[in-house]
Order: sequence, then C-alpha cells, then structure tokens
Amino acid sequence: MPESNRRRTLSRVEQAGQPRQQPSQQHWPYPPVTAHRRAVSEEESRRANGPDWDRYADEYQATHGDFLGDIGFVWGPEGLTEADAGILGPLADRDVLEVGSGAGQCSRWIRSQGGRAFGLDLSHRQLQHSLRIDDATGVVVPSVRGTATALPFADGSFDVVFCAFGALQFVADIEQAVAEAARVLRPGGRFAFSITHPTRWMFPDDPSEEGLTATQSYWDRTPYVEVDDSTGVIAYVEHHRTLGDWVALLAAAGFRLTTLLEPEWPADHDRLWGGWSAVRGRLTPGTAIFGADLGSPRG
Repeated sequence: MPESNRRRTLSRVEQAGQPRQQPSQQHWPYPPVTAHRRAVSEEESRRANGPDWDRYADEYQATHGDFLGDIGFVWGPEGLTEADAGILGPLADRDVLEVGSGAGQCSRWIRSQGGRAFGLDLSHRQLQHSLRIDDATGVVVPSVRGTATALPFADGSFDVVFCAFGALQFVADIEQAVAEAARVLRPGGRFAFSITHPTRWMFPDDPSEEGLTATQSYWDRTPYVEVDDSTGVIAYVEHHRTLGDWVALLAAAGFRLTTLLEPEWPADHDRLWGGWSAVRGRLTPGTAIFGADLGSPRG
C-alpha cells in the first residue's frame, strides 16, 4: 500500500524555490531537495516516484508493517478495513488487480478470502518486500513491475481493480490511468481506490495543531515537485485533484459512482502517520474512498 504525503517535512505549501528542512532522523536516505510548484509530465512523475519509493520502501515497511499486517487490508491511516467496509463486494472466485500493490498486503488478504489477486507496483524494492512476505506467509501474490497508465494485461481481464491509498496521486496522466482500469475490467466490474482526501491539499503536512491552518488553495492543481539540489533532477512529484475532478474522471471513463466514503478517525486510534494524527483526524477528513462500477463511457 503506497502512502501519500508520507514525510512530515515534505510540506506541499512550502514557498517555491525554498529548500526543504531536513529531518533529524539518522540514516535519512534522501538528498537535500528544494520544493517547487510546476507542471510535470507523466514521464517525469514516473522517473521521480519510482526511485523515490525504492529508497523509501524499507523504512515504510518497517514503520507501518505491523499496522498493515502481512495479510491485511486497510484503506488508509484511519484503519478502516475492507472486511468492515465491503467496498469491493464479493471476492471469492473473482479476478482482482491491485494497482500500487506495494508489499501485497491487501492482495494477500483478498487471496485469503478466495479471490485471485494480482499486484502491480512501480517500485522494484516494494515488490521485493512482497516476495519476502509471500515466503513468510505462504500466501503468494503474483506481481509485476509496471505503471498505472499502461497496465500489462489484456482487455477484460479482471472483475475488480483497486488501489489502496496513494498510488493514483503520483500519476500525472490520471485520465489514462482511469481509462486503463476501465479497459482491463469486465463489464460491470468494480474500480475502487482511496486517496488522501483532497481537502488535505490546503494544509501543511504537520500532524500537530500548527498544521490546522489552511495555507494552500483547494483549487490550485499545480503539482508539488521536489528537485534534488545537487543534480537538478526531479526527485518526487505529487498531484492534486478535487472531489469534483475525481467524479468527472470516473464518469468520463464509463464508471457509475456507487460509493464515496470519508472515514472518521476512531476515538481510540492514536497512531501518527506522516501528516495524519488524532489531532487532525478528529477535525477534518484525511482519506476519501471511491467505489464505481463500469458501464458505458459518456458520449
């Protein structure tokens, strides 16, 4: 499961051209970068975010692995599980594709429910973690390295396509990614995904009370870009779409929206996850979950 806005210091609302302050943790694997706001292509996003996730995968799995579970399906930092939400519908004997599968935790849970789940991720290192957990659990998730904008599967291969938390926000050509999900689904198939709630774009990635003041326009869709100070190469990209944008994207690709969930932060949940925390989660939504069924493209 990828994670968006994962590093507290990576504030989307830093002034363009200003260097990002480095955190104090030892063994920080990232070079000094400067935050910008500018347009980037799909190729630039892919070239940046694949290596970024390769660098971050070990830390991500070490930090969040227990929460995710080796065989578990959570939709976001609030901890809402698919077992409780039932967004994907019946899974037994269904062919399922997870886009942005990471270490395969969600797909492994689907296999435990009788579904035939397959994984796809941009990060080679995340897929290595998936193999590690395959061996440890004996529940194998066949996975492939690839991108959401060019799924390496035949038309009509799956009953369900899903993305649990984050991967779609790293995609520049989101129209193509949604079209690809529609292409590989069978008629009536379900497409479900969770993302950072679009309203979070307005706030700094600070889980404390200091992060509760909106400093960025909700309607400013200019991507957040980090550039390596030493090489000038783009090192990280994140994209923003409004709730209305997502609804329009789904409709244009022939989907009928059936589910839109904004999970509440549980009263007894005190986990800190990047910019997510109980302080913020009890006041403003952190995750949006969409579920849609494939019909016919809007003419």
